[in-house]
Amino acid sequence: MKTNTKYFIWAFAAVVCLSACTKKLDQVNPNQQTAASFWKTQADAIAGLNAAYGSLIIDGTYMRFTPAMLDIRGDDVRSNSPWTAFYNIGRFALGTADGAGYGWAYGAYYEGVARANQVLDNVPNITMDAGLKSRILGQAHFLRGLYFFHLVNFFGKVSLPTHYVKTSADYFVKQSTEAEGWKQVEDDFTAAAALLPASYTSTNGPDAGQIGRATKGAAMAFLGKALLFNKDFAGAATQFKAIIDANVYSLVANYKDNFTEANENNSESIFEVQFSRDAGGTDLGWGGAPVSTWGRTSARAITFAPRSFGWTDVQPTFSALNEYMIEKTVDGNVDPRVDATIYYNKPGETLYGQSFFERYKNNPADLNDIFCRKYENGDTRADEFDWRSGINERIMRYADVLLMYAECLNETGQTAQAYPYIQMVRTRAKLPDLATTKPGMTQAQMRDQLAHERLLEFCLEGHRFDDIRRWGWLQDPAKLALLKSRDAEFNTYQAGREYFPIPQSEIDNNPGFKQNATY
Repeated sequence: MKTNTKYFIWAFAAVVCLSACTKKLDQVNPNQQTAASFWKTQADAIAGLNAAYGSLIIDGTYMRFTPAMLDIRGDDVRSNSPWTAFYNIGRFALGTADGAGYGWAYGAYYEGVARANQVLDNVPNITMDAGLKSRILGQAHFLRGLYFFHLVNFFGKVSLPTHYVKTSADYFVKQSTEAEGWKQVEDDFTAAAALLPASYTSTNGPDAGQIGRATKGAAMAFLGKALLFNKDFAGAATQFKAIIDANVYSLVANYKDNFTEANENNSESIFEVQFSRDAGGTDLGWGGAPVSTWGRTSARAITFAPRSFGWTDVQPTFSALNEYMIEKTVDGNVDPRVDATIYYNKPGETLYGQSFFERYKNNPADLNDIFCRKYENGDTRADEFDWRSGINERIMRYADVLLMYAECLNETGQTAQAYPYIQMVRTRAKLPDLATTKPGMTQAQMRDQLAHERLLEFCLEGHRFDDIRRWGWLQDPAKLALLKSRDAEFNTYQAGREYFPIPQSEIDNNPGFKQNATY
């Protein structure tokens, strides 16, 4: 009995000890935030929203690869970069074995979607200022709409997660049709427009005066753009006309002010991605979990920079330069937009404070080449080779709204009414009155005119390939031949490759996902 009693006492003590140890192991670190402990306060809501904005400034998005993906496929831009990431996106993605470039963007957009979903799932349950809550939810809808816009526009049939992941099953969202994707984009921008203010100069609360946040005008402009891309010209026109009639935006007098650090968030800017050399650390945000050393800078300048000032992964085409020479200004000069867009060898041309001729005179190939000027640091620093740029990326300008509205008017049989809106943009460039030089254009003639106007106004701003794709030029043998003559990269085009391939990792890991045609 004594032995059994001793055993019982020992066993009981062991159970008690084990139980006590288990309790200690189960203790929660009070300093560690989790999804359950976060999303409780107004400050949490703001922090969560700011994280959703943060996905705009990493490598796959606007820090570097989204501008490159938008630009390189147009006939206004070429790439001789030997790097696979740029070769993939410039030559219609010849294969799917290496997802460098486009795959990084794909992942970055879904990171942004996931962050926006957290805001949309959790902020409605937080007790906080009602007006601020509406603005936060509006911005989250806008950001999710923008990330989905890029996913659908670049990749076609993608998944559309609209709630944050709670179980392992939530990782596997079915592949949607393009129509479903565009519907989600339109729904998000519509929701955003209903919740957002015209500006933050008159709001109250911690977001008061925070210029750069998404506004009602930004949501309406992107909604109109999505509708235009899907040929709902009447619906798009309604959005653009409302923006014009609101008198919130206006063209800046100096075209170049749209691409410099000194004139950010100006009257023409409807939405721009905010970069700064002074915020955060000094490292670039390559993606994934953010770290404290990251800054809020862009790598676009060094990526697109002229040779010997950067990597020159992106350059304008000579056909784009020639397009600027077609029509003289009212005072007999070359279109002034060319000097804000392209570095080329002309009398007196300087780049980064140095004479173009002196810099390249011993290298004829470079002396006779042309380079990107928009979004470069040439006006503020004598040399580049610094990965970090603080120049904001203007992804929606009022000039775009004016020309998209003119296009909608033309496509709805109101060609004559389109002239004044085109002329507003031309007048800033000192070009003659189009109603005088080309009166009475037919709808087809106006389409070609708008193609010319949009190339000159938005060269190197990521619009051109989207434009020629939605206009059906890739399916028109004559237009495709024209594109090939303007940019040899179009010789690699195959039907279906207007879309990038779905990254192979998505095909491998998401049951039921199918690759885009021709890949």
